Amino acid sequence: MIEHKWLQGHTVLQIRPRGKFTAEDFHQLAEKIDPIIREQGRIEGLLIDAQDFAGWENFVAMISHFRFVQDHEKHIQRIAVVSDNPVLKFMPHLVCHFISAEVRPFPQDEYSEALAWLENPG
Repeated sequence: MIEHKWLQGHTVLQIRPRGKFTAEDFHQLAEKIDPIIREQGRIEGLLIDAQDFAGWENFVAMISHFRFVQDHEKHIQRIAVVSDNPVLKFMPHLVCHFISAEVRPFPQDEYSEALAWLENPG
């Protein structure tokens, strides 16, 4: 399951994975954000609270995740990944070569700094 919450009048989306990702999680998330992207043209920021990231349920879920990213990354300006997981701290440095959004990792105790970075792009 992916919990989500809109902040700043639908300009920043906070998501929080709970348990292992399923393919259906990304279908449901797309149903929530695609209308906002159509209306606004883009999302200023995505805050990924990955404290409880547990991976994917199966290969289909992982492919669904990659397809979701491919379909949506061009509509997101900035991505903040909040996690103390060493692998997830490194991931933003890797994915920035493949997506157009500016990606930045934050330790779990800097959640408010991550949100401030997304809310104040200047």
